[in-house]
Amino acid sequence: MPSSLLETPRGAAGLARSLLPPLGDRWLHTQGVAARARELAQAVPEGERGLLVAAAWLHDIGYAPPLHDSGFHPLDGARHLTVLGASGRLVRLVAHHSGAAYEAEQRGLSAELAVYEREDSALLDALTCADMTTGPAGQRLGFKRRLDEILVRYPPDSDVHTAVSTAVPYLAGAVARTSERLGGQPM
Repeated sequence: MPSSLLETPRGAAGLARSLLPPLGDRWLHTQGVAARARELAQAVPEGERGLLVAAAWLHDIGYAPPLHDSGFHPLDGARHLTVLGASGRLVRLVAHHSGAAYEAEQRGLSAELAVYEREDSALLDALTCADMTTGPAGQRLGFKRRLDEILVRYPPDSDVHTAVSTAVPYLAGAVARTSERLGGQPM
């Protein structure tokens, strides 16, 4: 697949479809996040809306067993997209979705993730919001309910539980900023 196709929702969906369906709920979640990103697209500049949806399709590809390297899905997904020649911006969005830096710190992978510079943008906020308002089987959840779901699903001593607990202000901020950009729409 030409790397420029990865920047499009159709091309990104094709890559996700080639990797994630065997993962069951992860595939359902990915489809739900992409649908949610389409709903939130008005929160980003018009020229970035396709990239938002493409990043939503690709945000969890690092969970695909053939891509496991570090065992940290944002990093493994970013590395795979780099090999495929994806744009730096798409790679960085996947690497940093949903406060990935917090979990990277828990896993001792901060230096590896730092190779991909994190941007502060409406686009990263909207991607994070889409992920943080979509449940594990693709269902739409409010932010608080999604947060509770994650913290119940992962045991308190897990890296994910600790990272998400620490990241709450960042995640809540991304959701709130996206809501503000959409005129106060509840998330």
